[in-house]
Amino acid sequence: MPFLLPVLVFLLALTISLIVIRVGTMALMLTGLSREAARFQSHSAFTGVGFTTNESETIVEHPVRRHLTMGLMMLGNIGMATVIATLTATLLSKSTSEHWGVSFGVLALGVIVLWLLATSAWIERQFNRPIAFALRKFSKLQVRDYVSLLQLSSGFSVSELLVEQNDWIADKTLVELGLAREGVLVLGIRRHNGIYLGAPSSSNRIEANDTLVIYGPLERLEELDSRCCGAKGDQAHQVAAREYDEYLEELQKSESHQ
Repeated sequence: MPFLLPVLVFLLALTISLIVIRVGTMALMLTGLSREAARFQSHSAFTGVGFTTNESETIVEHPVRRHLTMGLMMLGNIGMATVIATLTATLLSKSTSEHWGVSFGVLALGVIVLWLLATSAWIERQFNRPIAFALRKFSKLQVRDYVSLLQLSSGFSVSELLVEQNDWIADKTLVELGLAREGVLVLGIRRHNGIYLGAPSSSNRIEANDTLVIYGPLERLEELDSRCCGAKGDQAHQVAAREYDEYLEELQKSESHQ
């Protein structure tokens, strides 16, 4: 059906844009940004809407993040122009006007599906693994970024985590959290008033709006960043601890066979 071609081209351009933003988010996370900060910066750079002064300093003062953001801006200018031009052509197309019901129905359905896919946590996790692997294998992020020097083993990274009021880690001491059981170490705590606690003790309490500098498996850091409070969070902690115990057991077995 030729009258659907402009709609399909628009949905394809929108899909490519979402993939570029997802890749940009993961690349920024590999430089040490938290998931939420990396996602916001990637969307901001690609769409050209900009961000606040404090947040821009974390980009312009970091050479790797600055180059990544410039690339997202350039791709965003091309991508947004393509999306707008394609949407305009779709709306003004004679064939679309003759079959406006079907065309707009397909357009609305496609946008809804893409929105659900873009906001799905499960889809995000599935995309993160191949994207992170490809970035490490085919890019120079690990060579050019000083943060990646702390990735002492494949899949481990240093990142920042902004604590929100409803997060599982909020209003708990480090000993209560027991993050080491999950293979996660808290290297530092930046209080919301600007005070920084390096190498915090087990008695230090995590408060809302604190920023943690944490080290651990990248997938675990991502999951911890989105872990909610309450029984579900406690259950996720127990699962993570068991998985890390199994990981350590496998390492011990492999060492014993060498």
